[in-house]
Amino acid sequence: MFKKIVLFTTFFTVLLAITSCKKEVLPKPSSYLRLDYPEANYAQFESQCPFTFEMNADAIIKGEKECGFTISYPKMKATIYLTYKPVNGDINKLLRDAQKLTYEHVIKADDILEQPFLNPRQKVFGMFYQVDGNAATNSQFYATDSTKHFVTGSVYFYAKPNFDSIMPAASYIKNDMQRLLETLKWK
Repeated sequence: MFKKIVLFTTFFTVLLAITSCKKEVLPKPSSYLRLDYPEANYAQFESQCPFTFEMNADAIIKGEKECGFTISYPKMKATIYLTYKPVNGDINKLLRDAQKLTYEHVIKADDILEQPFLNPRQKVFGMFYQVDGNAATNSQFYATDSTKHFVTGSVYFYAKPNFDSIMPAASYIKNDMQRLLETLKWK
C-alpha cells in the first residue's frame, strides 16, 4: 500500500509539473498612444492689429493686450503665444531678445534647427526654430519687416516635457505655426 501511495504521488507530481509548465510571461514594453489628428483647415485671421495671418480653423484664438494673442488647442493641451511689438529703432534688441528666448532651451534641447524665412514680396523676414528634445517649447519663430513690425510666436504644452509622447501634437502644431509664418502679412 505504501508503494502505491509513493507511486501515485510521484505520478501526480510529474503530471502536475508537465501540465503546469507554460511560456514565461513577459511584460509589454512601455509605449505611447497613437494620436491621429484631422487634416488642418485654415482660415484668415483679421483684427485691428497691423498684421493678418492664416490659422487652423479648429484652434481657439483669444486677443490679449497690445496685439498679443493666444491660439489654443484644447485637445492637445497646447497654446501658441503670439507677441507683437512695434519697431522703434530697436530692431537689434528685439532680434537679440527673440534669439535669447530660443537658446534658453538649449539646456534641455537635443538640437535646435534654424530655418530662415524670407518673403520679400510681403516684406516678411524671420527665423523658424525647431527645438528637439525635452525642452519647454518645441517650435518658435520671429518675423519682422525690419522697420515697423516685429512678431514672435512659441508653442507650450500643458504637460511635463517628454518629446516622445508629445511628438505627434508638436509636429501638427509646428505645421500650423509654419503656415502662420508663411501667410503673415503686414497692413
